[in-house]
Amino acid sequence: MRQLFPTTAQAWPQDLPPPRPVYMRVSLAFVEHRVNVWLRFGQPARETTLDRWRRVATFEPNAVCCRVKWIGNDYGTALWQLMVLQAPMPFDGAQRVSGVAPGARILLRADGEPQVKAALEAIDAIEALGVDPAAVAVTYWRTAGNRLAAHRPLPYYTAERHAAHLARRSLK
Repeated sequence: MRQLFPTTAQAWPQDLPPPRPVYMRVSLAFVEHRVNVWLRFGQPARETTLDRWRRVATFEPNAVCCRVKWIGNDYGTALWQLMVLQAPMPFDGAQRVSGVAPGARILLRADGEPQVKAALEAIDAIEALGVDPAAVAVTYWRTAGNRLAAHRPLPYYTAERHAAHLARRSLK
């Protein structure tokens, strides 16, 4: 019996069509004083408006974006959450994330107002360098996420670090 999907060491069979790209769909919403889910950075390939409160942003494989979620109630803020997400490649594993289909690689997750504000300050500092946060090295976002989880200060992203990332990427 022939194996349907090859392992990484085998070539893709000629009689099977190549895998179709998997687009990540991120749900966005805004209801005044109740729900605000928006993109802090990332360039969607397409954005679809469902109604006056909801939109869906679609990202190509390997694209990086940042989704911020704020939920409030009659007593104030109920939830602060920020996630830096990477769209999965075909046949790659992905974590389940509410409002993200089919899933994503979570590079950074910040829960609660202090962590979200720290992550937003890091994003602002990256933009102050003139660097698009979506083009930042994936390893930086993972390191920053681990630092947030350990309640440690976030590392600085420098122009030198970004130049090294671009040089590494050009070698591939």
